[in-house]
Amino acid sequence: MMKELHSQGFTIHDIANSLNTAPMHPSTIATIKAAYALGCDLKIVSDANLFFIETILKHHGLFHCFSEINTNPSFVDEVGRLRILPYHDFNISSHGCGICPPNMCKGPVVERIMASAVADGKKRFIYLGDGKGDFCPSTKLREEDFVMPRKDYPVWDLICSNPLLVMAGVHEWTSWEDHQRILLHLIETIISSGRLPSSLIERNCKFQMTIPISSQEPLQHAVSVPHLACKGFNAPLNPSFEESAGLEAGPGAGEDVVGVVEEGVSTVVGAVVGC
Repeated sequence: MMKELHSQGFTIHDIANSLNTAPMHPSTIATIKAAYALGCDLKIVSDANLFFIETILKHHGLFHCFSEINTNPSFVDEVGRLRILPYHDFNISSHGCGICPPNMCKGPVVERIMASAVADGKKRFIYLGDGKGDFCPSTKLREEDFVMPRKDYPVWDLICSNPLLVMAGVHEWTSWEDHQRILLHLIETIISSGRLPSSLIERNCKFQMTIPISSQEPLQHAVSVPHLACKGFNAPLNPSFEESAGLEAGPGAGEDVVGVVEEGVSTVVGAVVGC
């Protein structure tokens, strides 16, 4: 998709401007800021790409809320085209998960985050997501953790079909208001239990590339991204890795955080709150 956009004359600035016009539900912004203020360590695990996520988070003033972004890396090449690489380089090896896309399995990412957080004294986690790729990380949670699947979306269907594979407490949500109410309630529950929350993640599985957010800003939850018309065809600006990279993303390569969709395409990034 990036190749097509470039061939039609769209620049990296055009893409950024389009991303910046994408609406984000007010409750999403408020929820991220509230979770951050309560001491949660927010982390993103997404099958989007770094450029999209950074651009959106910085535009909404949320970049500083996240300590880590795990997603498909991206860069602008010598001719000005956005190139997207796979998080997991499936040309070298397979990540071995039959559920997740070849470029990213969020399960190992969440396991690493949890292991690191537990070592630092954080004991409990909340994972949020809505896509098929969010099921794998949900199965990595323990009984004392929580998962917040979006009701009637792929991850919800998979959890309902395989209830014995998920040990964490399941708290589904439908509206963004529900999302805010449930997440903050769970965080407060964890805090009141004597453990201060500190880790929130979002989704996607590929070759493991963790980007510290020292120079980035917050995002989290699903955001709706409008389409960019390219001479006769509409290209969603928040596609999956396969859509945006066309599986030819770059040399040696082969896209819940959460917003609302009012027009265009939406993506919910998986997230984990560690306490």
